[in-house]
Amino acid sequence: MTALLTRPDDENAVEDLRPPSDREATLLGRPMPADRLRGWVVTAVVTLIGAIVRLQDLGFPTDKGTPVFDEKHYVPQAWQVLRNGGYEDNYGYELVVHPPLAKQLIALGEWLVGYNGWGWRLSAALAGVLIVFLTVRIARRLTRSTLLGAIAGVLVICDGVLHLQARMGMLDIFIALFVLAAFGCLLRDRDQVRERLAVAAGEGWADESKFGPRLGFRWWRFAAGLMIGLSFCVKWSGLYYIVAFGLLCVFFDVAARRAAGVEHPWLGTIVRDVAPALFAILVIPFLMYLGSYWAWFASETATDRNYVEMKNIDPGFWGFVPDALRSLGDYTANVLHFHANLNTPKDNPHPWESKPWTWPMGLRPMLYYYESGAAATGCGESNCVRATMLIGTPAMWWLALPMLGWSIWRSVFRSDWRYAAVLVAYLAGLLPWFINLDRQMYFFYATPMAPFLILGLTLILGQILGSAQRGFERRGTGLLVVALYVGLVVANFAWLWPILNGDSITSGQWQAEMWLPSWR
Repeated sequence: MTALLTRPDDENAVEDLRPPSDREATLLGRPMPADRLRGWVVTAVVTLIGAIVRLQDLGFPTDKGTPVFDEKHYVPQAWQVLRNGGYEDNYGYELVVHPPLAKQLIALGEWLVGYNGWGWRLSAALAGVLIVFLTVRIARRLTRSTLLGAIAGVLVICDGVLHLQARMGMLDIFIALFVLAAFGCLLRDRDQVRERLAVAAGEGWADESKFGPRLGFRWWRFAAGLMIGLSFCVKWSGLYYIVAFGLLCVFFDVAARRAAGVEHPWLGTIVRDVAPALFAILVIPFLMYLGSYWAWFASETATDRNYVEMKNIDPGFWGFVPDALRSLGDYTANVLHFHANLNTPKDNPHPWESKPWTWPMGLRPMLYYYESGAAATGCGESNCVRATMLIGTPAMWWLALPMLGWSIWRSVFRSDWRYAAVLVAYLAGLLPWFINLDRQMYFFYATPMAPFLILGLTLILGQILGSAQRGFERRGTGLLVVALYVGLVVANFAWLWPILNGDSITSGQWQAEMWLPSWR
């Protein structure tokens, strides 16, 4: 560890067996749980359960063997990617409006299994399973509790949004995966920075410079940049997380240098950390965005590949830029124009459109698939219904506003960095959509918010549970409340199961599933 820090006389350093000082203890905070093996076993078991739940009957439903809902856009495009060696050539209606990564990932499933429901949903399902795995590990690191990590994993398994999005050949589950992975890398980077500063503080040279020590290469921050880059390669909304996580990284560094006793923590962060952070969190994602178009650059027939030549566009100031890059720039500008002007028709709005103020509580879900009558037999009656609807499990989503309120209070008045970090990640998926309220928006845009809703709820459950040092009675009461809540979530998910998976149910049960008028 000491070798990772820059100090002139490191060769003279000897092992220090003294107990940590107050400053070191402040830097390190609560240690990770000692039950490392049990932590991995619990993670494996919860992830396996998540895999069973996500993968069961994955190929159903389809529209007579074809994709359903927005799968109709991305599944054929993924097949083009597979056919063409990595790129799309969709000239029929030129609806190539997102970067290629997620469609390339969907294409992998189609290559492995074929052009069927299992094939075009396999990659999304595996992404959903990885989200379960990551949530368990991240919650365990946030709370320093294997139990709470397991609870977070159960809550993820039982969330209707993450469940159904992991069973659709669409893009949003992938951005949720990569954003969550980036968040986890930033948490690990925070701990690593504090471990390195604790070494410097213990050896008495953390404050030798008014800027604090150099921290060496930070591989976890680099990994966070890679993950954010992957989210940017899925959808442009990854840009929001570049800003949010970049700021989060800076604030983590300032807090760590202040705890280490650095004379000017803000100035030290600016001098020592900001430039490498900009490279990791900003430059790397943009380089990865360009890299995601590798097949597009290598082709001659991809959508708008030779746009500037075909349109005979005067390069002007940009004459030094290669034609391929300028074509990608104009292609990207056309996509931006498409999105910015995808406004809701006043006289004919989309029946399942929703605005971002409805997303935290999931007030306007989306119907992905519906059939009734003879086509939906199997419920034991003549009038049956089969449907899949994107609904956030109410036992969690209806607590979003109290979770946000408590997180703000803990962040502002108790300086609880854990709540602040989760709050930043959650709001990065929500607030930017308020910028242009005229454009069409849908509830599935809220998919990346779901893991952070669950992490916020897990932090609250941790406070309800309390620590073992507070006494058996207090701990027992907290454990009872947490167990009852988790049981409620599982029961709620089980109730929604038929309309998350397209099971055949009676029309009466279908009506019973519709709890709110806005769900219809």
